[in-house]
Amino acid sequence: MGKLLQKLGYAVLAAIGLLVLLLLFSSLMIATDLTKQELIDEYANEKSFFYFLPSGAEVHIRDEGNKDKPPLILLHGANGSLHNWEKLVSELENDYRLISFDLPGHGLTGATPQEDYSNIAMANFTREVIGLYDFDTVTLVGHSAGGGVALRYALMYPREVDAMVLVSSSGMQRDEGDSPGGAYALTRSSIGLSLLRYFTPKFMLASTLKGQVGDPDNFVTDEMVTRYWKLLRMAGSRDAAIKRYSERRLEPPLEPILRAVNPTTLLLWGSQDTVIDPKYGIEMNTQIVGSLLKLYPQAGHLAHEEMPERAAIDIRQFLSRALYTE
Repeated sequence: MGKLLQKLGYAVLAAIGLLVLLLLFSSLMIATDLTKQELIDEYANEKSFFYFLPSGAEVHIRDEGNKDKPPLILLHGANGSLHNWEKLVSELENDYRLISFDLPGHGLTGATPQEDYSNIAMANFTREVIGLYDFDTVTLVGHSAGGGVALRYALMYPREVDAMVLVSSSGMQRDEGDSPGGAYALTRSSIGLSLLRYFTPKFMLASTLKGQVGDPDNFVTDEMVTRYWKLLRMAGSRDAAIKRYSERRLEPPLEPILRAVNPTTLLLWGSQDTVIDPKYGIEMNTQIVGSLLKLYPQAGHLAHEEMPERAAIDIRQFLSRALYTE
């Protein structure tokens, strides 16, 4: 009888231990949605404003810099937000009017009524934002997927774009073996995409960010990781990301039509980019007629954040010729 009670005691302890492990696993791996308002309270600032576009979407915008200078429209990358432009805005604020906003399914804009997160839809969304202003033409500055949006916009509305600056831009057809790792690996299968709805561990985002930059120890901070982690968890945003990734193969390719890109274009690329290899920047440079490519040996995929001073110098030099500004 004593041995039986002892065995039962061990079984109860094992069950309690397993329950504790499951609860710990859940707290580490499963992340609940956050409300838009609580994220606005944390990540909007005095320069942020929200506007309902004709399509019904509410966009988060910042309009900064010198209002008397040429307008630059800043388009962030996949899973990013307008916060990714803050360092570059600080460098360029005296020279240009700088308009950044959160693209559909991202940041404090979040999910949109149309639930269309394609490249073409984002280009049209960008046009809605630009339509809020009285601009004849603009310069588009796009990073990664935002670069793909800029390219699509320039191809759809060539007369509305003076120039483009593309940082580690999407747009080239990539080799199968060049797919990025980290959290991106989950986006390459239907099972992985389903897991993303609830399985959004902070440590995985931290690892992914550290793998994207040239000097992770001096660049990636807990504050940065937390911002990515929380904004991705805004109600509706993970569903939007799943839809965006699951339908990306339906996108009409850009590479075959890049020679039709008309605006003068500057390409900025980190030589240590593990997300979009610099070889695609070199190839894009040959495809976009008259484009200029600058490689940054110390930078990775986030060159405009890793080396904002250098990027700002190159952008000023380029635009002083492309826009004929004084």
